[in-house]
Amino acid sequence: MDEFALIETLVRGLPGRPEVIVPAGDDCAVLRPAGDDRDWLFKTDAVVEGVHFTPDAPPEKVGHKALGRCLSDLAAMGGQPFAAVITLGLPASFQPDHVQRVYAGLSDLARRHQVAVVGGETTRSPGGMFLSVALWGWVPRGRAVLRSGARPGDAIFVTGELGGSAEGKHLDFEPRVAEAWWLVNHFDVHAMIDLSDGLASDLRHVLRASGVGAELLKRAIPISRAARRAALRSSAAKPPLVAALTDGEDFELLFTVAARDAVPLLDAWKKAFPGLRLSCIGKILAEPTLVLRDRQGVQPLTLQGYRHFAETPSDPET
Repeated sequence: MDEFALIETLVRGLPGRPEVIVPAGDDCAVLRPAGDDRDWLFKTDAVVEGVHFTPDAPPEKVGHKALGRCLSDLAAMGGQPFAAVITLGLPASFQPDHVQRVYAGLSDLARRHQVAVVGGETTRSPGGMFLSVALWGWVPRGRAVLRSGARPGDAIFVTGELGGSAEGKHLDFEPRVAEAWWLVNHFDVHAMIDLSDGLASDLRHVLRASGVGAELLKRAIPISRAARRAALRSSAAKPPLVAALTDGEDFELLFTVAARDAVPLLDAWKKAFPGLRLSCIGKILAEPTLVLRDRQGVQPLTLQGYRHFAETPSDPET
């Protein structure tokens, strides 16, 4: 049983409340307290030594990643961050200076995004260090962007470049909170998700939630220089396109808009974010399938991204 099958099993029959607008199954839960003009977003995520970072990773970047993963999920809902609590697990032999540097990296990112860190829990870990972050944020009432809104004919976009995250980006990414906030305040975004498990897997989450399919254009996939360099250095490395589709931990945004908005969006994006690439990589189909179009025609896309607990995961997240 892989990660996604396990999640589907565990969330069946979980208790809810009338204030829960969106339960488990999207990037964040959405809660609507009575009388509030905002909807509240809630997300928790963890980084674990040996899974999400190696023991020799710079501690400041480990802290940055711990909070950044939650911020990336909140961005995918079009939200603004508010406050966080941290659970910290440490081995008995921990070094206080190392832990302080982890928190320095986390705190620096929190200040930049105006996140109040309001407490948490410290516990002993029988293995390596781990951090679990629970983040609250908000959106204007009724404005959360879900995975389930993609429509046939929509254009599919991604920010930035994809693949090769293990070369360093997985520890040093910038959550696209500002970009997502601009996006949802200037365009009608139908569906959105952040790319944590790889384009091939995360796009499938949108398609499944929306009951649609997609056609991707091979030449339009924005492959990172890191993925290309890795392929040049070693014949054992993934081909660049495969890396862009499956590596994961890019923490970019994937979203859909009506086709009529595609050109105006590209033009406006260049003015708003001249240093960040935005690519239209395909379109949403009515038929629930996922295909890749190249010069030879259309082929089913069977590649998968990273999956925890899979017998043969595509690649370790680190």
